[in-house]
Order: sequence, then C-alpha cells, then structure tokens
Amino acid sequence: MDFAKYFPIWDKLTPSQQARILDVSHPLKAKAGTVLHNGSMDCLGLLLIRSGQLRVYTLSQEGREVTLYRLFEMDICLFSASCVMPNVQFEVVIEAEKYCDLWVIPSCLFKNFMDESAPVASYINSLITSRFSEVMWLMEQIMWKSFDKRLAGFLLEESQLEGSDTLKLTHEKIANHMGTAREVVTRMLRYFQGEGMVTLTRGTIQITDPKALQSLTE
Repeated sequence: MDFAKYFPIWDKLTPSQQARILDVSHPLKAKAGTVLHNGSMDCLGLLLIRSGQLRVYTLSQEGREVTLYRLFEMDICLFSASCVMPNVQFEVVIEAEKYCDLWVIPSCLFKNFMDESAPVASYINSLITSRFSEVMWLMEQIMWKSFDKRLAGFLLEESQLEGSDTLKLTHEKIANHMGTAREVVTRMLRYFQGEGMVTLTRGTIQITDPKALQSLTE
C-alpha cells in the first residue's frame, strides 16, 4: 500500500506509526450509490480515496438532501470517523457517487495518532477548518444567491467534472444536490432551454451555450 503517496503527512510519522498504519488499515471498494456513513452507523474510520468520488450531504427533517461538498482522488474523508471527534457535532451522509477504491484507517488508530502526534492533530484540524469553510460558503450561496445563478454554476461544475457538455442527470438528482424541490429545478431548466443555454431530453441535459451560463453565474 503506497500510503506515502496518499497520506500527505506520511513523512511526519515515526517508523512505528507508519508500521501500525500499514498493519491495520484495509482496502474498501464501494459501488456508486453505496452509503458508507449516515450519521447513525458505527464509526467507519478515516477514508483515504485512492480513486473515485464521494458525496457528503445532509438531510433536513423533511428528508430533503443538500450536497455539502465532494471528495476526489487523494482526498481524505474525516466525518466517517466523527465518533472520535467529540467536539464535532456534524451529522452527514457519505455516499460513493462513483465507484470508489478506498483505504480505511480504523477510528481507534486515528484517535491515537491525533493524541500522540502534533503534526497529525494539526493536519486534521486544518482539514476540519477547510471543510467547515466549504459548508459556510454553501450556506451563503443558498441564502444570498438566486437559484438561477446557483443552477448555472452547478451545471458548469458537473460539466467540468465529467469532461463533457452532455450530463446524465435527472431533475430529481439535481434537486437532491441543491436542496430544493424537483419542480423548481424543472422550471428553471425549461427557462434555460428557452434561452438556448441547454437542451433537455429524458435523463440528459446538453449544455449548448456554456458562455451564457457562465455569464449568468457572474
């Protein structure tokens, strides 16, 4: 296991700590759609993403979803080990958005490293700060930015992630990402289509004028 490549502070660990990680960490593969953590499951452990894409989202009391952020190759997922961070009260769902090849560092070992290693504790605290900054940015977008601008930005982000102007997305899935109702998404996409920005077919959105979408986000 090439942890030196995927664990950013590998060289800050002692040889003994490195050996312990290699001894107890294990691989985990997850198909797209697999829920790895939902806030009520047992603490899974720290996840290192070797390949794939994770979606981290939260649920309202009514069951409405909103995507908080995504994680990609070489990212580290902290909140799958939130049970060992008692000061972090943050209920999230972690789902494999694409097929994932992961490494799992058990929660107990992760906690020990945070207790005994200043570099590890510092790094984890910086990650927590970064993730909360992403969430606060999202909340600002939801509160202060109109939905047409948010949707235009979402479509452009998806296009960049997929490397294509043809997006295999249902209106329901977009609504789940953005924390709104499917009907709201449908109305806005139809408006975009009327303006020549997209073409809609069943289960597919074709971006036809990315410059217009970009102008809308600005």
